[in-house]
Amino acid sequence: MTPRKAEPLMRLTWTDPVTGANGYLVVHSLVSGVATGGTRMRAGCTMSEVEDLARGMANKTATFNLPVGGAKGGIDFDPKDPRAFGVLKRFCAFLRPWLDAHWVTAEDLGVPQHLIDEVFAELGLEQSYHAAIARSADPARTLRRVQAGLNAPVPGGLLLGDVVGGYGVAQACLGVAAAWDWDVRETTVAIQGIGTMGGGAAWYLHEAGMKVVAVADAAGTLYDPAGLDVPALLELRDRFGEVDRSRLPAGVRSLPREAVVGIDADIFVPAAISYALRPDNENLVKASVVVEAANAATTPEAEAALSARGVAVVPDFVANAGAAAWAWWLLLGEVGADPADSFLRLRTEMQAKVALLLADWKMDRLPLRVTGLKLAETTRAQRAEAALAPEGEPALLIP
Repeated sequence: MTPRKAEPLMRLTWTDPVTGANGYLVVHSLVSGVATGGTRMRAGCTMSEVEDLARGMANKTATFNLPVGGAKGGIDFDPKDPRAFGVLKRFCAFLRPWLDAHWVTAEDLGVPQHLIDEVFAELGLEQSYHAAIARSADPARTLRRVQAGLNAPVPGGLLLGDVVGGYGVAQACLGVAAAWDWDVRETTVAIQGIGTMGGGAAWYLHEAGMKVVAVADAAGTLYDPAGLDVPALLELRDRFGEVDRSRLPAGVRSLPREAVVGIDADIFVPAAISYALRPDNENLVKASVVVEAANAATTPEAEAALSARGVAVVPDFVANAGAAAWAWWLLLGEVGADPADSFLRLRTEMQAKVALLLADWKMDRLPLRVTGLKLAETTRAQRAEAALAPEGEPALLIP
């Protein structure tokens, strides 16, 4: 089994010559010479954090049997600072050799997809999946397929590329309800974060009939035990994912930001920051299940404590893998621009994996992370065996 502290293949530190901000690239593993993982920007981002995230990406790609390794980029800078775009552009320019040939990146905390695509366009790379697209048999055709998929409209006036990650998290929550025979309409959920991932999860859970009783943004927690009007709240978000408190629907209570951790709900979804659940606050969790929508949302110590008191934790490399898995299905031509095909594939695979993890939990109280890592390790072993075969590791083939 791969431990949480397995050593990465490469660590790289960059210092911005203009602002002095530090940026990091960690490549945990390469498969067929390629690794995938988003780029985040937040004040206080550290190398250790990026290492954890890269390790998580390697586990995502293995668990979902994607033919790539795992990596992550991170920049220690406030994304709300007006200089942020310049910092991101200089970071990507410095890492151009990796972005040209080996590292497929995408949005993450503080870096929306449209922003990183704008940077890539200015660098002459067209789109953040460039390293994979450039390897395809017909790069122009693959680029058109990727752009069509990312920009496919979905109900609610949104785009498929913006909501698919949140849809995957929602399916992880619905998979829990299905595995435990919970009535979806009687199941309650609290979500920390209402940006791309948290907002998308809230939308699709609300649409499925699950009661979203609390959501939290940087300004605090919004709570209604009868269930929030999620579409109305999402309409009140600004570009940083914060809800306008001056126009809240009737019946919504404003609570402190940390209050979301202790909300009385069946499922708690940390969908904002890494290390949201720690030894100093995990005891506040009242939910029966934690679904990690944020990368590295729970520290190892907090996860052990939660498991010991009977709270199942669906790990990030399963619960929030929807966006990464879908992006590679799109690149490989396994799904196209029809959102129904993408949603069916993701719903089927996510709920099946959650059911498998919960079966081991129910039988032996085996932490879900342990079962998930066994799945990832099985894939890695198969890849290693293929690499030792006379014909060697198969090349990454993108149509």
